[in-house]
Amino acid sequence: MQSPQSPKIDLEDDLELINDYYSANHWGDGLPIIPPTQERINKMLGSLLPLKDQVVTHLPPGYGDATIELIAVNAVMAGCKPKDLPIIIAATEAMADPIFNLSALQPTTNPVAIWVIVSGAIAHENRFNMGLNCLGEGNAANATVGRAIRLILRNLGGALPGEMDRSTHGQPGRYTFCCMENADQTPWGSFHEARGFDKTQTSVTVVAIEGTMNMNSHAKDADELIQVFAKTMIHPPSNEYTHGGEPWLIVGPEHAEILVRKGYSKLQIQEKLWELSKMPGFEMAQRDFVRAIHSRSAELGALNTDSLLPISKKPEEIQLLVCGGPGTHTVYLPSFGNSRAVSRLVEN
Repeated sequence: MQSPQSPKIDLEDDLELINDYYSANHWGDGLPIIPPTQERINKMLGSLLPLKDQVVTHLPPGYGDATIELIAVNAVMAGCKPKDLPIIIAATEAMADPIFNLSALQPTTNPVAIWVIVSGAIAHENRFNMGLNCLGEGNAANATVGRAIRLILRNLGGALPGEMDRSTHGQPGRYTFCCMENADQTPWGSFHEARGFDKTQTSVTVVAIEGTMNMNSHAKDADELIQVFAKTMIHPPSNEYTHGGEPWLIVGPEHAEILVRKGYSKLQIQEKLWELSKMPGFEMAQRDFVRAIHSRSAELGALNTDSLLPISKKPEEIQLLVCGGPGTHTVYLPSFGNSRAVSRLVEN
């Protein structure tokens, strides 16, 4: 499918004036942007230049044409390198998958942000951060690719804060939210291959996340560690218990070593977390529990306030990803609930 060429605008070569113009037109995220000149766009496109008008997908709620060129425009604005464009294109396509439920994510009052996980050889080559401070600042690939995704959601999906985007508070992850899997320190097989990709391939995964909760535990016993993780995951005003979510744990390498030393497989850890994180319905506010009844009765049968609600529909939906540096920390990332992560192959 082809799309009409994007319009060109002549502006004075003044960075401050250009940023003011982009801000006035709601094309930026509040931070300074790199002006997407035709020269920069063509450099970003590289060998994809002949395919620039090809439509990758249509993103809700505006359903504008997400062409390769327009994706490249937003990548330039975010400060990305040309070598990152295939990752951004694959992530854009992934967000349009119906099971990701972007039509619900974009206009919601929820603070949900899109987390981008990059795995495989290209992620290493492009120097994504998988270690110390992998969710924080300081790494250009993480910061700019995550930012490009948010700009694409705004500019091609039409989700402008205060307009289509109705998030009550938002969150800092809406500026940028991207990291790389630390497959080298994953003791139960890489997330990358578990998603169905070959070891030599590169994948990108998009996840709808409400926020992050650090779990700092000095426990050296695996069962004790799993217990405190599960107790942290229980939170009554939660989309996960209302709908049956897809909770994520970014397990620090030190904690991962403790878990595997016990001899637990990944599935055994998921099963224990699933059982220990079940929550009785009476913990929820009455109206919230009524929503859970409407959403989950077909899955769980007749529910009353003494019923135990699992955080996800099955143990395998509790996702474990090893990232980060030294330290006794694991991060719990509650999901939007009514969404599932989507992965795509990165074509290089």
